[in-house]
Amino acid sequence: MTDKTTLNKRDFLRKSILTGAGAVGATALATPYVKAQSPIKWRLQTYAGPALAEHVIKNSIDWFNKAANGEMVIELYTADQLVPQGELFRAVQSGTIDAAQSDDDSAAAPVDVKVFGAYFPLASRYSLDVPALWHWHGLKEIWEEAYAEIPGVTWLSSGAWDPCNFGTTKPIKSLEDLKGLRVYTFPTGGQFLSKFGVVPVSLPYEDVEPAMQTGELDGVCWCGITEMHTVGWANVLKYYLTNPVSGAWAGSYFVNTDKWNAVPEHLQQLYRLAIDSSHYYRQHWYWAGEARYRNEGKLELTTIPDAEWKQVEDEAVKFWDEVAGQSPRSAKVVDIIKKYNESMVKAGAPYRYS
Repeated sequence: MTDKTTLNKRDFLRKSILTGAGAVGATALATPYVKAQSPIKWRLQTYAGPALAEHVIKNSIDWFNKAANGEMVIELYTADQLVPQGELFRAVQSGTIDAAQSDDDSAAAPVDVKVFGAYFPLASRYSLDVPALWHWHGLKEIWEEAYAEIPGVTWLSSGAWDPCNFGTTKPIKSLEDLKGLRVYTFPTGGQFLSKFGVVPVSLPYEDVEPAMQTGELDGVCWCGITEMHTVGWANVLKYYLTNPVSGAWAGSYFVNTDKWNAVPEHLQQLYRLAIDSSHYYRQHWYWAGEARYRNEGKLELTTIPDAEWKQVEDEAVKFWDEVAGQSPRSAKVVDIIKKYNESMVKAGAPYRYS
């Protein structure tokens, strides 16, 4: 005997066939949502070593992977793990890796504005200066213009990291103490510091701490005090110079253009949100850490008197003018930096203190 349920199903199908519309409806009702068979996969390398990467990018990549809900997975690699840092940009361009997080300078980006990545000497005082310059004073548009000229790579965003100070095994209390110091630093930063007798040294990231232990290096001018403690360098250093060479590191996110264009728009937006989350996290993590480790850290604080440090500040402006002569676009960036700093001084405390 046929039950009522079976009759109802037959009746529904008969009516669907007769009307010519119900068959589609029946199929739609019967077909569940099916995800893509395999997720989009990216390999991303950061400039940072494992301990630092936990704070400067890993958390945001974890958030992205969870929010992507199986549609996309980003595998994170740390400094030099897949390619040497100096080849990072070219590796993204060639598709050897899909994306990167780094400053333009040490990644050897083939653009004139790369010198402003990382620590452009004394261009900023605080970490908020970096996003202010990019988003409200025109640097974002200049970076988009510069990287649009480079095939294969898309620049997505720049943000702020920590300040740049000397961490050394020898005390620095005057400019004279800088002479002959062998330090691990960034290309453009090292070029500037060499004016004061500093000897820039280039090493693989993982070799920095052993080099300080053996005396091959006298220290670093690579980061602030938070990073020195986070990566373990504070264990082999003794002194921290409070005079900043720069108020904040400027770092960027790059992707291989073909791989970026293959990502659906909603996942592109999700990745941009993850980048912004990373920028925000670093703002408060570094800001809190810089004060904490000055008060509670292992390193003895030293300071070059303001009147003497003024020579470094004056020399920095001369250095800016040298860089401005490299290209019209570089000149435009220098002009923006000068006007920005003038406006901060004019605004007074807390933007700048006299």
